Amino acid sequence: MRKLKNSELERLNVPEFKQAKKTPLIIVLDNIRSLNNIGSVFRTADAFLIKKIYLCGITATPPHKDIHKTALGATESIAWEYVESTEALIAKLKQEGVYTVAVEQAESATMLHNFSVKTNQTYAIVFGNEVKGVKQKVVSMVDEVVEIPQFGTKHSLNISVSTGVVLWDLFCKLSV
Repeated sequence: MRKLKNSELERLNVPEFKQAKKTPLIIVLDNIRSLNNIGSVFRTADAFLIKKIYLCGITATPPHKDIHKTALGATESIAWEYVESTEALIAKLKQEGVYTVAVEQAESATMLHNFSVKTNQTYAIVFGNEVKGVKQKVVSMVDEVVEIPQFGTKHSLNISVSTGVVLWDLFCKLSV
């Protein structure tokens, strides 16, 4: 078995990416502190043809060298927008018919593997601050809360890891 060269991967260029049909997923970053985490989320969003990323609250925005370091150019392909208030954004998205989901540990949360999707629905997935998680006000507003099952001693996953796990799961479910 031979590793493939980048030139053999047949990836889209940025103009092709912008024209491509997107996965009906929107990412909402609620007060993310780490610029490396933000860049990593952009890169993962690019991998799964995500529709858009909203950067909220204290979440930094491109261009920034530390975001670029982990995004590796994905800030050029992914549509993004800064919105100061996550709560105002969630209210707006819900009015537009987007199904809103917070990734958090909460009472009555749906385990990720049990979360069902409809292929004709757009979903906004909210990921929260590295220490405090998704704000309670936001958790109270969303349509559903999804939890990533964990079986070890730690209480959480890194935001960029959580994003990868959730996007892969939803991408697979939406691609069926």
